[in-house]
Amino acid sequence: MEIVSAAIEDYLEQHLHARPKVFREMEGLAEREDFPVVGPQVGMLLELLARAIQAKSIIDLGSGWGYSGLWLARGLGPGGKIILTDHSEENMKMAKASFTRMGLRKSMLFKLGNAVEVFREETGPFDIVFNDVDKKDYPEVIDMAFDRLRKGGLLIADNTLWYGAVTEPDPDENTRSILEFNRRLSEHEGFHTVQIPLRDGISISLKK
Repeated sequence: MEIVSAAIEDYLEQHLHARPKVFREMEGLAEREDFPVVGPQVGMLLELLARAIQAKSIIDLGSGWGYSGLWLARGLGPGGKIILTDHSEENMKMAKASFTRMGLRKSMLFKLGNAVEVFREETGPFDIVFNDVDKKDYPEVIDMAFDRLRKGGLLIADNTLWYGAVTEPDPDENTRSILEFNRRLSEHEGFHTVQIPLRDGISISLKK
């Protein structure tokens, strides 16, 4: 199911600000290899949010090639740091290379391993937690993020509309996990949450 019509997607693409070559190369490679990246619309939103709250401490859960992390890093304040997490050493190498090309290598720390387990060992406080872990683990991230975010910090999650599957009558395991994640966030007394139907859906939760 299309979350946003193709015509609107094209219109939004036409009105994006110019972005560095590194991003465009990563997007092209992702399309050729069918590798999931958040894309430039969500990427620019991530950078804007990081700038808006003057983020200096960010953790990116499930970083892949570091595409989303690179956008977030561009929004960091002076001296800010971002932790990237992924189980793949090859993904780590690509992320480090991209951060180096963008002059942001000093702001990035990459931790190999299961993103949830890495997060469990972190104490924070973080200004932003970006959640793009395995979908079955989405609900588990909520309480950990709440405990590790500063007041006014953001929990941002990708894929929260899951290709429209959240509206289907017979959800699979991944969809059920996302449905549970969305439900818990909507009922959580410690977060203000909004769902944005951009790309595959993104939720933004402000810690009260």
